[in-house]
Amino acid sequence: MIKLLRLDERLIHGQVAIKWSRHLNVDRIIVANDAAAGNAVVQKSLMMAAPATAKVAIKTVDQVIEMMKNPKAADHDILMLVNNPEDLIKMMDNLNPLPVCVDVGNYGRIAMKKTDGSARVTYRRNLYLYPEEKEVLAKVLNYGVECIYQTVPDEAAEPLDKVLG
Repeated sequence: MIKLLRLDERLIHGQVAIKWSRHLNVDRIIVANDAAAGNAVVQKSLMMAAPATAKVAIKTVDQVIEMMKNPKAADHDILMLVNNPEDLIKMMDNLNPLPVCVDVGNYGRIAMKKTDGSARVTYRRNLYLYPEEKEVLAKVLNYGVECIYQTVPDEAAEPLDKVLG
């Protein structure tokens, strides 16, 4: 079962490895990211940041969607990570069953910038979005799954619809 599908542009890092994995008591962390899946250096750095308490898989988005069709996936407590809104909505469009919760944690500070020089709008201290990214995240609200903004488990979760306005 996917306990949490998290949008975090850094994928696996200290907050995920220590706080989120323990808070959720997961035995699997799955990174769904095409670039990371194709880059051995990025994979090594993500694996070094991962907790020893969970097995980690770093796959393309399509590979993760296929992997989650295996009935054995339901036997695990999974934290799934994506690093952009487009991958998040693709996961939501293709996962069955859907995750228990979607968390938008950290996005927009280091993500690819537009070449026209336009700036992202600040929604929270770790959430910055272009209008089209906001539209994509707003679509996630239509799946009937709990959608929150929360950077770490010891902070209060905010409903994503209120964050996006």
